Amino acid sequence: MRWRIDLKYDGTAFHGWARQEGLRTVQGALEEAIRVVLRLPEPLTVTCAGRTDTGVHARGQVAHVDVEGAVEPLRLLRGLNGVLPEDLAVTAVTAAPDGFDARFSALARRYVYRLCDDPAGWDPLTRGHVLRVGRPMDVVRMNAAAAGLLGEHDFAAFCKKREGASTVRALLEFSWQRTGVGQLEGTVIADAFCHSMVRALVGSMIPVGDGRREVDWPAAVLAGKVRDSAVSVLPAHGLTLEEVRYPADDELAARALQARQVRGEVHQRG
Repeated sequence: MRWRIDLKYDGTAFHGWARQEGLRTVQGALEEAIRVVLRLPEPLTVTCAGRTDTGVHARGQVAHVDVEGAVEPLRLLRGLNGVLPEDLAVTAVTAAPDGFDARFSALARRYVYRLCDDPAGWDPLTRGHVLRVGRPMDVVRMNAAAAGLLGEHDFAAFCKKREGASTVRALLEFSWQRTGVGQLEGTVIADAFCHSMVRALVGSMIPVGDGRREVDWPAAVLAGKVRDSAVSVLPAHGLTLEEVRYPADDELAARALQARQVRGEVHQRG
């Protein structure tokens, strides 16, 4: 039986999603919690929709796990939250529809990067989730620059290249808005992301927003298809995986097949 697990976490003290020997990771903590609650001799493998990097947070992460035998979902949810650390929580456990794959069935992932560009708007209580920048940002310029990156492109200029992995992605939305005094949110939605892609995309907006670069500079970097040292990969703590979008249940299997064919074994990471 395949179970869908919805979860959220503060990534500050995790070395990312992926299980790593000797390191505290989200996958490792969740797999061990499932083992304890279901009283299994060995942990089961949990697959997620987007493998977040060290320090990246999630409010809408989705995973799946295959379990033999009967499972009462509410009991599993309560049991997991009873043994999981306080910076990781399961919000739902549901029987996965036929053909569901948390990673490959996903249509898109939505990330939000949060900035503060005004000392009057800085809240020390959110310092673990918001990046403080030293100059005022021009949101109009940032939106104009972001619009030039939309569509399907080779995002090699904004990714850490992996041997044999494609860097072609479809950027569906990239937009900025002010949410309060000194508070900015950058929303980034794509079918999938390469390693560090979101933080590099946002990093290219900072010199545009403060006037050091022209509006068309990020698009020129994209066209170059090589990493540009002038593009900063921003710190992880400002980034949160907010949502994973899936098609209707009867389209899940087809979507997963299509994604496997197009992406191969590319890591879906922010």
